[in-house]
Amino acid sequence: MNPITLVRVFAGILGLLVGSFLNVCIVRWPARESVVTPRSRCPQCGNLIAWYDNIPLVSWLVLRARCRHCKLSIPWRYPLIELATACIWIASAWEYGYQVETFRAALFGTLLLGIAVTDAREYIIPDEFSIGGTVIGILFAAAAPWVWPFLDPHAISWQQSLLGAATGFGLLWIVAFLGSKAFGKDAMGGGDIKMMAMIGAFLGWPGVLLTLFLGAVCGTLVFLPLKLAGRDKLVPFGIFLALGAAVCWVAGPALIDWYTRTMLR
Repeated sequence: MNPITLVRVFAGILGLLVGSFLNVCIVRWPARESVVTPRSRCPQCGNLIAWYDNIPLVSWLVLRARCRHCKLSIPWRYPLIELATACIWIASAWEYGYQVETFRAALFGTLLLGIAVTDAREYIIPDEFSIGGTVIGILFAAAAPWVWPFLDPHAISWQQSLLGAATGFGLLWIVAFLGSKAFGKDAMGGGDIKMMAMIGAFLGWPGVLLTLFLGAVCGTLVFLPLKLAGRDKLVPFGIFLALGAAVCWVAGPALIDWYTRTMLR
């Protein structure tokens, strides 16, 4: 097995483990519970899960998606999140190989996945994802000159990271403030505002603007038909911001370059 293939396999295994922990964070952080203790337990019967029943993806398949104790079904969400996280880590390793940038991309994708699922389930974005992610993004940017060269289009300095975080937070705060004045009620959740600070820390201020645009377009395409059909549903905007940020990471530099060449000539 050549070294790059070994890195991808290792990334997939590590992604499964991270995805298993992400499942715990998605359930416990909104409930203000510790992700350290108690050990993982069945959400139906409450029995603690033995280590051999807690192997990511494998245990779910071996147990045929049922708890060993109560025999009730284990939700599909758990293996799907583990598998999705593994795919994020493999894709990062596939793109960047054995570089530190692999971890930055993988962690950013994992944070976006955790935010999207939590917001869809609970209509809340825990500070551990948003504020914690902001700190991680700034630390990666600060370490960049000593860890890897500025050759990747995503690489930004710590100054750009701080500016991006401030832009993301400040811009969405202004939108929320103006919206609350215009409509007489909260137009934007505080979690969305802090989430944009995290995105800005990873992508810089141009990424903030592109993420907001893409997120708004995606949200409009999904919820405008529901609104026209008379179905007034609360919008978990974090899902669309996460999607916009993911697209921005993958194709952001190309999209920004296309826009500046074609629209700003």
